[in-house]
Amino acid sequence: MIRLEKFDTKDYSQLINSIKDARELMQFAGPEFTFPLTEEQIERSLSDKNRIAFRVVNVSNDSTIGHCQICFKDKFANLGRILIMDELLRGKGIGKQILTLLLEFILENSKQRNVELNVFDFNTSAIKCYEKIGFVINRDKKFVREMDSETWTALNMQLDLDNWIRKD
Repeated sequence: MIRLEKFDTKDYSQLINSIKDARELMQFAGPEFTFPLTEEQIERSLSDKNRIAFRVVNVSNDSTIGHCQICFKDKFANLGRILIMDELLRGKGIGKQILTLLLEFILENSKQRNVELNVFDFNTSAIKCYEKIGFVINRDKKFVREMDSETWTALNMQLDLDNWIRKD
């Protein structure tokens, strides 16, 4: 069981230390940041008044186990920077819990009902998680990113909150 709390300056170092290399940073945050991640980069990103960042907290011991954000755009809310820091905790349903809490936050705090996120096409476990929540791939919107000598394709996924049915 998890809860979301406001991500604060005291949480920066743990996030920075959880990103091991440039590839992981690209997968987590896209091209906005450069490795190594710094407090200055985080500050710059969070200075956007339309962006809300959360730390993901394990309720059993109050430890931080992840990170996530919502960025409110004109026509949609964008979920992003979703990270479960400990690889041993991945694949255990925490991603689904994070998404559910983010969607509930949007329902309670915003009039926005169109939700999007972007995910690299090779991240099949994340794609399956997003689909279980109700996101569908938007075939008309893709992003290409260069990483080392590779080309990564980010898929756009969308969800209409008016039609979302919470699946526990």
